[in-house]
Amino acid sequence: MADNYLERHREEYEQKKAMWLKKKKNYHTGPRRTIERPEDEAL
Repeated sequence: MADNYLERHREEYEQKKAMWLKKKKNYHTGPRRTIERPEDEAL
């Protein structure tokens, strides 16, 4: 086996993990819907 086998796979794993976390974080940052509430709460 190559000397850097584990190191190379660890680096690939870290890169994939970073991309996944960035994608996950950006998923929830989109525009949020707000509920329009009437001024008079009795209605």
